[in-house]
Amino acid sequence: MINLFANSYSSLPLGIGNWGLGFLTLGAILLFAIALGLIALKGYCLWTAARRNENGWFVAILLVNTLGVLELIYLYFIVEKWKKNKIEKTETTTTTPSVQ
Repeated sequence: MINLFANSYSSLPLGIGNWGLGFLTLGAILLFAIALGLIALKGYCLWTAARRNENGWFVAILLVNTLGVLELIYLYFIVEKWKKNKIEKTETTTTTPSVQ
């Protein structure tokens, strides 16, 4: 009788048996870190949308899972959190005229 499972470790998918457990551990840690970052980004976006009373964006961000793409679009284009022009606009409008 032929034993089909004599070398079963080499038949793991993607050659994982040859890479060892260190590679899997590194991948699990990286996946966990990415998941934490996405949860933090989603929470910050939900908090910002609720504070700005934007119900449509709040529901969209809450229900649609786009791996951070929708959240980044909201923060960059709608809220304008990371635009440099916003800083320049506030500096030009806050100058006080000199009193003579």
